[in-house]
Amino acid sequence: MKTIYLDLPMGAAGDMLSAALFELLDEDEKKSFLNEINNAGIPGVEVCAQPSVKCGITGTHFKVVVDGQEEESHDHHHEHEHHHEDPTPPSTGSGTVGTAGHEHEHNHSVVPEPVEGHHHHHASLHDIEHLVGDLKVSDFVKKNVLEVYNLIAQAESHAHGKPVTEIHFHEVGTMDAVADITAVCMLIEMLGAQKILASPINVGSGQVHCAHGILPVPAPATAFILQDIPSYNNQIKGELCTPTGAALLKHFVTSFGNMPQIKINKIGYGMGKKDFEAANCVRAILGQTEDSLEDVIEFTCNLDDISAERIAFAMEALFTAGAIEAYTIPVTMKKSRPGHLLCVMCLESKKQEILNTIFKHTTTLGVRENISRRYFLDRKIETLQTEFGPVRVKLAQGYGVSRSKLEYEDLAEIARKTGKSISEIERAINFSCK
Repeated sequence: MKTIYLDLPMGAAGDMLSAALFELLDEDEKKSFLNEINNAGIPGVEVCAQPSVKCGITGTHFKVVVDGQEEESHDHHHEHEHHHEDPTPPSTGSGTVGTAGHEHEHNHSVVPEPVEGHHHHHASLHDIEHLVGDLKVSDFVKKNVLEVYNLIAQAESHAHGKPVTEIHFHEVGTMDAVADITAVCMLIEMLGAQKILASPINVGSGQVHCAHGILPVPAPATAFILQDIPSYNNQIKGELCTPTGAALLKHFVTSFGNMPQIKINKIGYGMGKKDFEAANCVRAILGQTEDSLEDVIEFTCNLDDISAERIAFAMEALFTAGAIEAYTIPVTMKKSRPGHLLCVMCLESKKQEILNTIFKHTTTLGVRENISRRYFLDRKIETLQTEFGPVRVKLAQGYGVSRSKLEYEDLAEIARKTGKSISEIERAINFSCK
């Protein structure tokens, strides 16, 4: 299976993610991509890929020029209004630092309308939707750009206690950030990976300056987006993960954890602008993984003093909390008591939530944990247009096997309306699809 793994020891920003993915293309594809992004219709924007070296590693820095100026090169002159970066370099250990080389990510707050003549674009979500709708890119790219922006808008709305309609973007609404997000979506479409995985995210530490004062790292909007995503800091001073980087990762990455078994084909390094003791980069690895294999956690516990009704409620709560599977097995416990063995499977990212749910909704005093390797068929759902109306069909494939099954709930609803049996409906749909 074609897989991309993103290694994020120095966090993530839109320009670093796009540069890392860009390096996974072959030379002809790189030329094609730069031509497409520069002719996509983003007002005043020009994108170029520059060689960059960090700690002896050669990678790519994405330079985004808006109306002839690179964003970070002149933001210092407008810090009084909206800048999200302390002019003191991180190496001074000042404790109030800005972005760690994530050039286009400077502020995460709601702002007033821009001062006349100011070069920034303070855009509403409606403005972004209008702009993206006019871009000369595929429907796939437009759809994903808007979904990423919606994640950011929801985070800003929550952080500032304002409706999404009142959010005006300082940083993510500027044309350079539009270019970053569009570039990532275009590159993911070009690479055609079937699965995107990532490491836990280093968010950095310390504080950042913004229009409303000094905020902790990660900034409130970033922290909101990163809910349910494994993250940490290793005392590097600075904002390593930005709202744009967090939103792109949350939207595209299916699982966060250690790098799986992968046959590596290409490695790309997307560089930030600042220098640290550690290489300031995102590393993207493109390769082949086995047909759908992942590590899962299996929790088990014995229950002998709980009613059937409470077990049923606990099972419902476990699936809501993110369990992959949950079931019970009748067992005979100590003193020959009849009981139940509760088994719950989940991904590492859901571990704590599942544990809390087990202890909250059952009577167990202890839970056992095992790590298992789970092999499974790739699954997706499509919709068939039939004589009875739309019916979903579940498709599964992998390991040389391909299967399909009509969605039971849709068949049952048609049976209730028509008086036909489910078998009759299945035969009619299968016959019409031949």
